[in-house]
Amino acid sequence: MARRRKRFEHDNHDRWLISYADFVTLLFAFFVVMYSISSVNESKYKTFSDALNIAFTRDAKPTPDSIVHNEHEQLLKTLVDRRTARLGEQQRKIQERMKNLANGLGKAMSPLIDQHLVSINPTRRGVVLDISASSLFKTGDAVLQPGSLEVLRDVSAVLSEEDWPVEVEGHTDDIPITTAQFPSNWELSSARASSVVRMLVANGVPEDRLSVVGLASTHPLVPNDSAENRARNRRVSITILSPNTEREQTAEDRMP
Repeated sequence: MARRRKRFEHDNHDRWLISYADFVTLLFAFFVVMYSISSVNESKYKTFSDALNIAFTRDAKPTPDSIVHNEHEQLLKTLVDRRTARLGEQQRKIQERMKNLANGLGKAMSPLIDQHLVSINPTRRGVVLDISASSLFKTGDAVLQPGSLEVLRDVSAVLSEEDWPVEVEGHTDDIPITTAQFPSNWELSSARASSVVRMLVANGVPEDRLSVVGLASTHPLVPNDSAENRARNRRVSITILSPNTEREQTAEDRMP
């Protein structure tokens, strides 16, 4: 009688691939979290948190692997929520400081605001102080008038209380200028912005916080279709940049 051959159980040597794949998935999720929290953009955290919920939600019955996934999901969600809360608090403090800055400028510029020679506007980039060129310079000139010096001293006193970057822009209307000193509005707008910056530096605003931009007539506030509108467009804009402006731009540049 022939012997029955023994049946051998073959071990599944490929099971490690499942755990390995889970490990790679979690590792990928970890680096995604690290990348996401490197940017101070609160909306991205909300989007990422929602993505985590979708990515780790499963309809299958709980297994040891799925339990591990759920634990990691909760951990990652907790980290994201905490980071989002911290960023929200930081943003609230920044907005409060920007509001106080705008109020300080408003008090210093109150007489000129009443004369419609100065306007202060909070924007996404920061607080923008627009000063009419007529209150600073003579027509076609970039030398500060004596009466404007006290105004810029008051501005410097407010700016010195913060350490945020300041961008000074010169703007003109669309009427061409051609002189030996200023061949075009580009030179005129740049020279006017530079004159204001020199005055700010002389009154205690650090040079490394300041930048100068000459924009000629390329960024009008209103159409250059009347003498009144052209006067509004001839201005120097002092923008106190919000601390997160440059960081957000850097984060956007890194996005694929």
